[in-house]
Amino acid sequence: MEIFPAIDLRGGQVVRLYQGDYDKETVYGQDPCAVARSFLEAGAKHLHVVDLDGARDGTLTNFETIAAVARQGGLYIEAGGGIRTEERIRRYLDLGVDRCILGTIAVKDFDFTARMAQKYGGQIAVGVDARDGFVAVSGWKELSQERGVDFCRRLRDAGVKTVIYTDISRDGAERGTNLELYRQLVQIEGLSITASGGVSSLEELRELEAMGVQAAILGKALYTGRLDLKTVIGEVGAC
Repeated sequence: MEIFPAIDLRGGQVVRLYQGDYDKETVYGQDPCAVARSFLEAGAKHLHVVDLDGARDGTLTNFETIAAVARQGGLYIEAGGGIRTEERIRRYLDLGVDRCILGTIAVKDFDFTARMAQKYGGQIAVGVDARDGFVAVSGWKELSQERGVDFCRRLRDAGVKTVIYTDISRDGAERGTNLELYRQLVQIEGLSITASGGVSSLEELRELEAMGVQAAILGKALYTGRLDLKTVIGEVGAC
């Protein structure tokens, strides 16, 4: 299983939100490049980066920070947050970002998302963030009328190959991920699933790997020391 340590950016700083609440923020670093280097030194080969400002308002507030992280090299980078046009996809790919994550736009303009998936293939993933089973958008502030699992099936049918699925209630809470949800998602043939939100133990990671989850994103558990990245990479699948 691929392990993606996460860097969430707000105002150029490395932060974590509690259950997606922008008013419940903890700052974990002033230098995102240094955090990325620490992940690389621990053996990471992948990195998940989210522009939280972009996710909420569509701006490019943290674009230069992501560019600086990408320039360091050594990591397969997937980036998301405010990527809602093809021009922005191209800008990120031209930076050296390996995969762009579409979120809000996947719900609000499904046809665009399908076209981008067809055109860019594996360079596109969709982030599906759900609260109470329903897809949330615009920095998790708005709730759609579509159930997350149903949306994933529709994405698969449209040609999307990878979904990063977050149960918002578990995100940043360090109380375990939603294993039953991922058991449902891995049954969607032809769709690669990345687990995100609440992963906080090696046992959970082993269970996710055993059920066929392709990748897992580690956030707060790394920053609080609950999980050690080097240990995770050494014990859970391929990194």
